Amino acid sequence: MSVHSAAGPAGVRWIAQPPHENLRRGRPLLPPEDPFYQAPSGYHHAEPGTVLRSRDVELALFGLIPQRLRATQLLYRTTDMDGKPEATVTTVLLPSGRNLQKPCPLLSYQCAIDAVAARCFPSYALRRGALAIGALAQLELVLIATALAQGWAVSVPDHEGLSGRWGAPCEPGYRILDGIRASLACRRLGLSASNPVGLWGYSGGGLATAWAAEMSAEYAPELNVVGAVLGSPVGDPGNAFVRLNGSWASGLPTLMVSSLVEIYPELGRVLHQHLTDKGSAALTAVRRMTTASGVLQLAKTDMADFVGRPLDQILDLPEVQYVFNDIRLGRSIPAPPVLMVQAVHDPIIAVGDIDALAEIYTAGGAAVTYHRDMLSGHALLHPTSAPMALRWLTDRFAGRPLTGHVVKTTWPTLLNPTTYWDMARLAVIAAKVVAGRSIGRSRLVSLTRGDLLRPVMRGSRTKPRVDSRAGSSISQNALSLCADEAPNIVEDTTR
Repeated sequence: MSVHSAAGPAGVRWIAQPPHENLRRGRPLLPPEDPFYQAPSGYHHAEPGTVLRSRDVELALFGLIPQRLRATQLLYRTTDMDGKPEATVTTVLLPSGRNLQKPCPLLSYQCAIDAVAARCFPSYALRRGALAIGALAQLELVLIATALAQGWAVSVPDHEGLSGRWGAPCEPGYRILDGIRASLACRRLGLSASNPVGLWGYSGGGLATAWAAEMSAEYAPELNVVGAVLGSPVGDPGNAFVRLNGSWASGLPTLMVSSLVEIYPELGRVLHQHLTDKGSAALTAVRRMTTASGVLQLAKTDMADFVGRPLDQILDLPEVQYVFNDIRLGRSIPAPPVLMVQAVHDPIIAVGDIDALAEIYTAGGAAVTYHRDMLSGHALLHPTSAPMALRWLTDRFAGRPLTGHVVKTTWPTLLNPTTYWDMARLAVIAAKVVAGRSIGRSRLVSLTRGDLLRPVMRGSRTKPRVDSRAGSSISQNALSLCADEAPNIVEDTTR
């Protein structure tokens, strides 16, 4: 079924007035138990992105420290990977002191949910009173607050849907784009359909963001998506499974497998034929775990111990190979410009997978800026690359032209003096979040071109080094995009 036909007959629209709930204090219910998440009868006739109901909510750091932020949750109609209608939720935050006479950029920030359990969904984990120890979304509240401090509205969607379908292709992009549609269409938020839109996510959130960037031109061409930041976006989940199985992070692929067996019935049938009792119990138990809990409890777990047949033989089965191919990024070429950020020595996501994705995007004509960081690891690169991401998005929102395609390996963020200036500002915002104080406007410093280029001018004509030990697959054609340009082609906002 086409994703465009799922809304029903042409011209059919949701005509009911979406109900709104004012703020109710008290411990929130988990999504499966909360009536707010239940779509109203007939919602499938609504167009994708239609608001079905809304409510005001309180947010809190780790569920305990209340935040002085205006937050509204929207239940909206969206689409799954088979084109069938479904509903999910986004949490929308508005900046303080917003000038209603000027367009307000909207950033869709995708948290790294990386689990099936509903307590990891941002719409629950970010709320005051939430019991979500180990949900990564709670750690990302600081970066969400930093985007608000830029003067942007922020949409934080439950991009796995209400069933926690982690790893499914395409549909995270549909949910993100429909969450943007819903945010722009909700009158009480005061946003406009013409507002510029940006996308940002890291790791599992980067994977979801990449699907939104790839799907945007076909699924939501009317949206003014001006840029997408793909932080370590899990370019090939199948490779990640093989890489992480048996490692300290083996809980991550186990969490994803527990989701994929529900998304792909044939995979579930084949896998359950070979699972031992221990394996079946483990896949059932992990569906209730938060991300951190799954990683800690399943560290060093080898999936070979869960099956009664050699794991290599199972991975070579057609049903398994079909899923690994289906969930790989690169199905479409992003229409908006993208900033890709990846640590060369990342123990979680192989840099070679992201190199290959960058090459696919570049060969397809996408406007790609790729920062290959030689020093940071997986967890460290997210906060240290945040100033780069925010400044790049600021330029896209301002309509500044891209200076060209850039592939960079040198000058890690940790060796850039401007990183520490901006990290100090991030620390101030983090302190306000921890203290529960209001988040005012605190834009990142805007440096001149000379200030930004001076540390790297000497190497700007030099072809970036590629670490062969990291498995890079960047083609010479892609590398020449950086090497053959004049010094001022270096993308200012990534420095």
